[in-house]
Amino acid sequence: MLNTAIVGLGWWGKTLVKAARDFGAPINFVRGVTLEPDTVRDFAAEHEIILGTSFEDVIADPAIQAVILATPHSKHRAQVEAAARAKKHIYCEKPFALSKADAVAMLDACQRAGIVIGVGHHFRLMPSIRVLGELMQAGAFGTIMHVEGNYSHDWLANYPADSWRMAAAESRAGGMTGMGIHVLDCFRDLNGPMKRISALSKARALKVPTGDTTAALIEFENGSTGTLGTTIKTPFRWRIAIFGENCWAESVSETRAIVRHAGKDDPEVIERPADNHLGRNLDYFAKAAMGQGAFPISPAGILQTAAALEAVFKSVDAHGAWMEV
Repeated sequence: MLNTAIVGLGWWGKTLVKAARDFGAPINFVRGVTLEPDTVRDFAAEHEIILGTSFEDVIADPAIQAVILATPHSKHRAQVEAAARAKKHIYCEKPFALSKADAVAMLDACQRAGIVIGVGHHFRLMPSIRVLGELMQAGAFGTIMHVEGNYSHDWLANYPADSWRMAAAESRAGGMTGMGIHVLDCFRDLNGPMKRISALSKARALKVPTGDTTAALIEFENGSTGTLGTTIKTPFRWRIAIFGENCWAESVSETRAIVRHAGKDDPEVIERPADNHLGRNLDYFAKAAMGQGAFPISPAGILQTAAALEAVFKSVDAHGAWMEV
């Protein structure tokens, strides 16, 4: 088992602990860091987690082998670099970094320390996305023409205005840091690196400083095009679609994919069993930290997604101008 500290025990930090336990990942959560310990004492007691308020104390503890960061995005660089100096393996929630320069510095620190770095891009492990990946590996698409993605919901629409998740410095460009980042990562995982991005972000229904709706046009290094949409004020929607010369396929839920091959009159609906893909991602991390395989996203892949996110931010700030990734 990997003796681990969970840093940040808000909604998502608790979700990570439960997902790892439910999956059976070899993670032993022994310490937790939160600035509001009174709000999570029952949860910590249930999961036998020793609570504290100091990140520095946790990374100084020789019994702690790894840290999982479920903290505000702007804190990731300093925390990753500090944990790397302390030789702790790190699982960092997405977005890994808000700029390419920060991502480079963080990954360099991990490489120097010789520790495993994992990131919370678990949507690429959804059963329906794996259907698309299997088709890609089999060459079923032929030449890729275009990809489309949309991840939207209204779960955060009524979040407190003073929450860090609603702060302009933490959640730029509408839903990009919470939702659109998953689309970018699936795009990269399925279709390869992105070359340049043009994006717009608007405040349509919610008067929040970051906007509530973002749309992006993407050119990939392989020459294909892509579109991305995300809004934080509409009923739930998830979709990733790949259009190739020989077939198209789309993920429309965690478990359902729809595929249509050239020459076929009707599309095929493929339903896969549900999977704890968040727990699976944590399992990959823990096993990699214990020397049992590699985390499935390489440092180069982590960097590329972070760079694509920054390109969206820059383009939004420049009113849709093309930005290199």
